[in-house]
Amino acid sequence: MRLSISLLPYGILSLVFLAPLPATSFYLPGVVPTSYKEGSAVPLHVNRLTPMSSDTDTQARSAVSFGYYHPGFHFCKPEGGPKDVGPESLGAVIFGDRIKTSPFELHMMKNETCKRMCDEQKLETRSAVFINRRIRENLGHNWLVDGLPAGQPYRLSENGPLYFTRGFPLGRYQDEQHQFLHNHFDIVIDYHAVGAGNYRVVGVRVDPSSRAGSKNLDDKTADCGDENTSLSLNEKGETSVTWTYSVYWRPSPVAWAIRWDAYLHVDDPGIHWFSLAYTTAIVVFLTATVSAILIRALKKDFARYNRLDSFNLDDFSTSAVTEDGIQEDSGWKLVHGDVFRPPKNPLLLSIFLGNGAQLFLMTGITIVFALFGFLSPSNRGSLGTAMIVLYCMFAGIGGYVSARVYKAFGGESWKRNIAITPVLVPAIVFGTFFLLNLFLWVQGSSGAVPFTTMLVIVAIWFLISLPLSFGGSWLGFKQAAFQAPVHTNQIPRQIPPSTQYLRPFISMLIVGFLPFCAIFVELYFIMNSLWFDKLYYMFGFVFLSYGIMIITCASVTIMFVYYLLCSEDYRWQWRSFNSAGASAIFVFGFALIYWILRLRFGGLTSVVLYVGYSSLITFLFFVLTGTIGFFSSWAFVQRIYSSIRID
Repeated sequence: MRLSISLLPYGILSLVFLAPLPATSFYLPGVVPTSYKEGSAVPLHVNRLTPMSSDTDTQARSAVSFGYYHPGFHFCKPEGGPKDVGPESLGAVIFGDRIKTSPFELHMMKNETCKRMCDEQKLETRSAVFINRRIRENLGHNWLVDGLPAGQPYRLSENGPLYFTRGFPLGRYQDEQHQFLHNHFDIVIDYHAVGAGNYRVVGVRVDPSSRAGSKNLDDKTADCGDENTSLSLNEKGETSVTWTYSVYWRPSPVAWAIRWDAYLHVDDPGIHWFSLAYTTAIVVFLTATVSAILIRALKKDFARYNRLDSFNLDDFSTSAVTEDGIQEDSGWKLVHGDVFRPPKNPLLLSIFLGNGAQLFLMTGITIVFALFGFLSPSNRGSLGTAMIVLYCMFAGIGGYVSARVYKAFGGESWKRNIAITPVLVPAIVFGTFFLLNLFLWVQGSSGAVPFTTMLVIVAIWFLISLPLSFGGSWLGFKQAAFQAPVHTNQIPRQIPPSTQYLRPFISMLIVGFLPFCAIFVELYFIMNSLWFDKLYYMFGFVFLSYGIMIITCASVTIMFVYYLLCSEDYRWQWRSFNSAGASAIFVFGFALIYWILRLRFGGLTSVVLYVGYSSLITFLFFVLTGTIGFFSSWAFVQRIYSSIRID
């Protein structure tokens, strides 16, 4: 009998060719640049203040962001009050972006020095304590000029290219008793000439400083004071603060289409490439080893079983059969009458598998869109919006997969399956998100999602996800059930005691560790992006890591299921799902280690947010990897039992 099992590692080579090169930013067709005439007003918009790292402190000290016009800051407001800048995308609102107008007045190519913003502000004790605490937490401004973030320049080497941070600090931290508020801003804007008399913004730099001697003058001008005398807020009395700024324009050869390149720097590219080579080598070795072991073992099994079937054992004595190398059924063939027996709680498993299929497709398509630049960093919140929309659009696939699996398990409560599939996992996610959002509401954080946005999310789920899931489930139950290649016995076979490494907890740790190894480096940079509000755009590495994780997860789970069946334990359905999903245990452990090494939260709210969101990501990763492990194992089991003759 000829055996053909497609567990070859060569597919990884196609992913390697897609390994990312240093990327450059670009804009999609239809994104029109804004050109300004000399003297035309150039708007400066303000966004929320977010935690950031500094040269002297690389740890994040808070997970809470605040709106720019939070009353505790006493920032100047434009005449008529601040207004929202255009409709924000759903993803931008969920991630906390709150873009408003500002009192800054910028005019193309017009340099202005020491401009006053508003009347002198009196900061009472409560505001001083609030601002000093935000300075200690390394909160930073996020301004936008023509959609481009304002930041500060830095170089990785003395003669290296110039990069820009996204944002700049609220103040300067010296020690626990000395914090200085930045109340003066030198705004340097780079412009590029296009055509006759048209100019475009291609760079924004802000150099903040703390000046205690600044004051407003009677003629509506300001005295910016001495930058060597810093402004410290009095926590036991009132402090007067004068807000001032200067504007400087300078020509630049940078074209508008590549103006984002200065912000899109890859942190430690050598680590990315080392991780890429390391994980690729692991996966090629692992898949080759698994394929060799399984093919060799299965060939021997098939030869022995089929040779046994060619004999009429009534014509031979027991000793003659043994001498000829033929024995009674053993190993995985011995449990052929139980291997397709429905697992316990088939309804719950089918629901997880349906939602796991949704997550699998949503994650893959989102990464592909981002890889080809459809989710540009200039389109704020596009990544989050794409994930929500794609998950809802794939609800039909989730319902279909859940129904087909549940029917294959012989489930009879089809109405419950249809009703619970689109509800269970989204309810866990939304419920956790809502509870965490309550903590942000209490803190007055801009990261708190408005109630109206919550209603929009529920409406999207109710109007799109729910009907599609019901339709997919209906189609799934209309299809004929999957036919097992062997019959299932009426009486379950007794399961012998398993060896140490096949016990549930130990096997989960062994199987779950290797898929985690494929993603942990990229996970570190993604965590930096989430908790330090940095741009992450190296989706080529994510795409490759995702592909490696899928191959690794499938390979180790198939190997585990083979040894599980050889030990005469036929309960592979939940074991394959849980063992592959155990990668989530390492993801959560990594999150705890990251907390210890990179974060230093000073408040309960930040701790609750970090643990809550980490737990939520862990749960979704468990469902995703568990689904990959189950379906790869199911395909393997179907294949091997359809390749032998059972009398």
